Amino acid sequence: MQSTAAETEKRQSTRHGKFYIIDTDIRGGGPGHGVVLANESKLLTPPRLIIRPEAGGFPPLAENPHLVYDPAQGSMPRDLEASLSGYWLVSKRFKEALASVDPDGFAFVPCIFTLPDGTEGPQHFLCDALRELDAVDEAKSKLRVIESADYENGKYYRLGGAVDLAFKSDVLGSAHAFRTPYSGDFVFCDWVLRDAIGGHGFTGVRFIDITQGN
Repeated sequence: MQSTAAETEKRQSTRHGKFYIIDTDIRGGGPGHGVVLANESKLLTPPRLIIRPEAGGFPPLAENPHLVYDPAQGSMPRDLEASLSGYWLVSKRFKEALASVDPDGFAFVPCIFTLPDGTEGPQHFLCDALRELDAVDEAKSKLRVIESADYENGKYYRLGGAVDLAFKSDVLGSAHAFRTPYSGDFVFCDWVLRDAIGGHGFTGVRFIDITQGN
């Protein structure tokens, strides 16, 4: 049966305003992926112990990241894996999906990928979500805000449990993916990016609904 225009509009209205944490899916357990960043030490910017700078993005790199797959360490990487020196590891098709929805929201660096027999593996990229927006409407949200000078920005959003976040549309603008200054490494996305990625067979991807009441 075909959906009526009213039913379609109702579904779109229900989705509109929905936001998610986009993360790697670790619910299956197991050892994880078996990819090693073989030349990480050559890509560091001292005194940082990981490649990703505190401000995010990518520093100037002396050479391309070199991934080596070791079956003894785990499985071949899924479309989304984390974390390698502070970054997501993404497949080419997942990169293309993210970039098609929010081209200004992510940065990518191509990797050399070597399989155990020395041949070249499928194209993968290190990926970082670039955009940071102070977009959470704390007055309309249900969350725990911890204020302390111990945190770099003076407070932290504790997102465990029954969280229900509201966001300021004027701050978000046209952004589909973003971080906030008070939620650590969490990457948020809206229903537009969720619909573009979910249900298309991408592996390793989990969307956690954080606007259940909206």
